[in-house]
Amino acid sequence: MRLVSFDPFRTLGLPGVRYIKPEHMHRHLDDLKAADWLLFPEYWQLNTLHYVLKKRIFPSLCSYHLGHDKIEMTRAFQAACPDHLPDTDILASTPANVRDVLARWPLPFVAKKPRSSMGLGVFLIETPQQFHDYAASSDVLYVQKLLPIERDLRVALVGDQVVSAYWREGSGFLNNVARGGVVRNDLPIPDSAIDFVRSLSGFLDINHAGFDIAMVDGKPMVLEFNRLFGNQGVAGLQQKISAAMRDYLFASTPPPSPLASNLSA
Repeated sequence: MRLVSFDPFRTLGLPGVRYIKPEHMHRHLDDLKAADWLLFPEYWQLNTLHYVLKKRIFPSLCSYHLGHDKIEMTRAFQAACPDHLPDTDILASTPANVRDVLARWPLPFVAKKPRSSMGLGVFLIETPQQFHDYAASSDVLYVQKLLPIERDLRVALVGDQVVSAYWREGSGFLNNVARGGVVRNDLPIPDSAIDFVRSLSGFLDINHAGFDIAMVDGKPMVLEFNRLFGNQGVAGLQQKISAAMRDYLFASTPPPSPLASNLSA
């Protein structure tokens, strides 16, 4: 198995991985062409690696493309699982649309920036002025219903395996661990949340992501996913990630064709 990684920290524990700096990829085209998998490239590398070199990439293209910003992600969720997504409006940031949102949406609600993670770029809008301030700093209005929850779930998936699931609980509006949220390992994880993540990720071909899931009246609601996620709060998570990645990469690699072997001899 020939593996090339562009991110050595994300591929710790994988055997036989060669590291190439993303900015040096054109110096190593022969190595890239010979590889079975290219692992964790930068976003700007995708077109060359996939469309030109026609290589298999992990995480999947869908993991990259839908995970690149919340607008594309949410529009995909609206088509794939509309009943499992909080009510959401995505509009151009114009004075008319700002007035329309304030006329239709009861306060408080949530506003988000299209490209952000770890709880950054997520705002609780409690007054019209707060929304005007948000709109002035964003080209797009991303407005979402505030759910009646005290905590949410982080469900991490690698390949086709759920490698961790835990509750996150904050003292305020945000539950992200990076923003002061606390991991709760003492609470049971609903089977419906795990089943939903498996189903959604399989349908969309997402194979490396941390899904943020809210449970509302026993129903899983997807907030977003992060293609790259941390390993805080779960002992031994890095080892589980490496094992799941290894299982997926090796299982997804077809055996060499005898005809191809004869032709190359």
